[in-house]
Amino acid sequence: MSHRLVIITGLSGSGKSTAARALEDQGYFVVDNLPLVMLPDFMQRARQELCQHTDIAVVIDVRNRTFLTDHAGIFEQLRSAGHQVDILFFEADDDELLRRYSETRRAHPLATVGTVQEGIEKERRQLKLLRDAATKVVDSSNLNVRQLRELVLECIGTESPPRLIVNLESFGYRYGLPPAADLVFDVRFLPNPHYIPELQPLTGLNAQVRDYVLSQPECRDFRSHLDTLLIFLLPHYRKEGKSYLTIGIGCTGGRHRSVSIVEDLYHHFPVTDVVVQISHRDVAKG
Repeated sequence: MSHRLVIITGLSGSGKSTAARALEDQGYFVVDNLPLVMLPDFMQRARQELCQHTDIAVVIDVRNRTFLTDHAGIFEQLRSAGHQVDILFFEADDDELLRRYSETRRAHPLATVGTVQEGIEKERRQLKLLRDAATKVVDSSNLNVRQLRELVLECIGTESPPRLIVNLESFGYRYGLPPAADLVFDVRFLPNPHYIPELQPLTGLNAQVRDYVLSQPECRDFRSHLDTLLIFLLPHYRKEGKSYLTIGIGCTGGRHRSVSIVEDLYHHFPVTDVVVQISHRDVAKG
């Protein structure tokens, strides 16, 4: 069993981190700055430990001291072992790299002595042979993050959007908003099971409470509108490269209405090509 190996390399500040995140969202096992000498042993171990369908991406650049002198022999060794090795080389023009370093205020790895411009020029010279051997050279000078992600996926032979993970979270407004929520829906307008004696001690995890909440005409209308909204929104989030979306559904205490709707939404999510997760933040409170 062999794995596809994508080497992410190139100039510092040219978009390698964005490329690594794009591949990770695509299901790749990604390692940053793995010492080159360890790569053959790592790939051998991957054969034993990783699923056979898991592809691998490794970010290797001038931070790795032996990279410039030893890469050709090690890549050939990996190909001889049956691995598909693709080299994605990232670069940008000097003005764009200088602008990025100015904005982030990070030090160039080869400019410990001298200017950032000198570090960029030195790095270009050192990486010339590797650039010539690359499977694909990507110039990120005029690309925004979304465009760069799309180009990376095109380079590896897939135009599918990043995998989108949707986390559905119920909560109680009494305990505050969930800080990580991207979308929040307030369902306190629905009739409250808390005021029905036989339902009050139960939660939305109980079928009796869910049946009560979901049977309300207002709830049926809300679920219909919510499904329509999600069917519209999620493809656009995916297009923009979003890989994780948290949807908060809140009621007063986070035990009845919000839990019931999150449970129903989890089991009848209107979009099929996403990974749906569920959590009930406050169901045990109160």
